[in-house]
Amino acid sequence: MTTRLPKLVAFDLDYTLWDFWIDTHVHPPLKRHHVTGKVIDSQRKPKTIDFYRDVPQIMHRLQAAGVTIAACSRTDAPSLAREALDLILIPPRTGSDSSAKPIPAIKFFDQLEIYPSSKIRHFKKLHEKTGIPYDEMLFFDDEWRNQEVEELGVTFTLVQNGLNDRILEKGLEEWRKRHPVQVTEDVVEADETLIS
Repeated sequence: MTTRLPKLVAFDLDYTLWDFWIDTHVHPPLKRHHVTGKVIDSQRKPKTIDFYRDVPQIMHRLQAAGVTIAACSRTDAPSLAREALDLILIPPRTGSDSSAKPIPAIKFFDQLEIYPSSKIRHFKKLHEKTGIPYDEMLFFDDEWRNQEVEELGVTFTLVQNGLNDRILEKGLEEWRKRHPVQVTEDVVEADETLIS
């Protein structure tokens, strides 16, 4: 089986990468604790702002593979979502140099489509900005209604209970199944490169 990846992988934010709605469950301003690095909001009992457990290593994996990573969120609090992405620190990749430092999550995202609108509009903007064909895009979201992006040719994967490694692999497997010609052509091209 091939390990071919789509050229672009996009993620919704709320209940896909983190376990809340940024526009209703989080109260600004946000702040990062100077010692622990944890991000909290300004409620009397502060809410910790962080990704689901597997998300940091998923981001490292996709970035290392050269995949364009995008955030597509229809939140009514786009500036707060961007602030959270800027403050959340992703720990170094598992097995990396011990001197490696945490990286702000926002640096993993090549594209941000974070504003109230349909996911169709988000993906049209992504296509316009990147030139990446829709059939080279994979989208993870917790809301079934956002499957509408499949009208464009994007592969949609429903996320229940947050993104994890198993759901990532399920989405990748579905994308590969839908695009066997591209996957096969890439394998043949790679073999020809090795021969020459």
